Amino acid sequence: MDFKKIIDQKDKAAKYMIDEITHIIKTCGKRDPGSEGEKRSCEYMAEVLKKDCGCEDVKVESYEVAPRAFYGWIYFTITFVLMAVVLFFFAPVFSIPLIAAGFALVLIQFGVYKKLLDPLFKKKTSHNVTAIKKCTGEIKRRIIFNGHPDATWEWPVNYALGGVGFEGHAIIVVIGALFYLVLSIVYIVKHGITFGMPDMSDPLVKAALWGLLFVPFMVGLYFMVNYRRVVDGANDNLTGCYVGIAVLKALKDEGIELENTEIGVILTGSEEIGLRGSKAWVEAHKGEFQDVPTFIYAYDTINDPKYLMANYRDLNGTVKSDKDCADLFFEAAQAVGVPCKKGMIPPLGGAVDAAAFSQGGFRAAGVTGLNHKLERYYHTRLDSYDNMNEQGIANCFAASVKMLEMFDAGAKQ
Repeated sequence: MDFKKIIDQKDKAAKYMIDEITHIIKTCGKRDPGSEGEKRSCEYMAEVLKKDCGCEDVKVESYEVAPRAFYGWIYFTITFVLMAVVLFFFAPVFSIPLIAAGFALVLIQFGVYKKLLDPLFKKKTSHNVTAIKKCTGEIKRRIIFNGHPDATWEWPVNYALGGVGFEGHAIIVVIGALFYLVLSIVYIVKHGITFGMPDMSDPLVKAALWGLLFVPFMVGLYFMVNYRRVVDGANDNLTGCYVGIAVLKALKDEGIELENTEIGVILTGSEEIGLRGSKAWVEAHKGEFQDVPTFIYAYDTINDPKYLMANYRDLNGTVKSDKDCADLFFEAAQAVGVPCKKGMIPPLGGAVDAAAFSQGGFRAAGVTGLNHKLERYYHTRLDSYDNMNEQGIANCFAASVKMLEMFDAGAKQ
């Protein structure tokens, strides 16, 4: 089936998406993970999927999350490192396990998104939406579009200084922690295990005193996240939510029914706190959607057309995406003349929901449209409805429609 007419309406689709995103931001309230605003946005989009997109089966599902646990490593890790700095001058043998434990928390909680600290934090209820548009005949394949409706809390340093300042701050703290770790190890090798005040003339002790210059930066990391301000999350990630919605709406408006391809839209909440919504969805739907070849595309932060990317690795580069899935989007973008790159979510770059789907045994890939060298709007108040990129959204829509056309024709299955 030829979808050229729909692809040619990409600008109209982008305008629809921007209008809908603006409406949600203005009417649903702040959408931090587990909030009433997140729930209202899910319910609103569920209704749109039912009424305007022709989805016969639409469900809103709830699950428990601990919203502040994901960033909880900051408070534990920084406290451990500051304790290690103090203890270097009295009992450096204790500095080593404290710094090692701090780095381990970062790796487990942020590096691979495990729920290590979740039991220690207050719980709330978050929500997912699953919507299915059935085909008219025998189902032979399925494609699912995914986005996350929640928005994050502001990163003040990124707002004030931009990505260079934000990343530079974090790097300085890491260097400071490693500096004291190495000093502690060298001190013990040289002097053995000692307790009490050290010889202040020792070059290692003098180096440790100079290292106190790192302490203000370490303390500053306590304030990496401002829980008092929730950003609008227009780009990150209502744009991702509306790709699938806009594609389905365009099909319905044109009266197009697919014979053998089922189309789904999954909106997974609480992505900003460690993919909690997509992880919950995978658990709730284990064993489902395995009857026919099924591709899941997780869209996240569709903004600058220069950075549209099919991601072949996810979750700080640790999770492999489905190659056929990623290839299909990339080839579809090329087919309609949309600039697109092959890439990955790099180390320290976080993750998109595709990682959780892949880990759960589904064939999935992420599609992003942002510069992985952080820009000032990312996770700040500048991620607002008046700061979206219509061309970037239109291009992603066109590539996605072409991808559906190619998938419906049996490509990459």
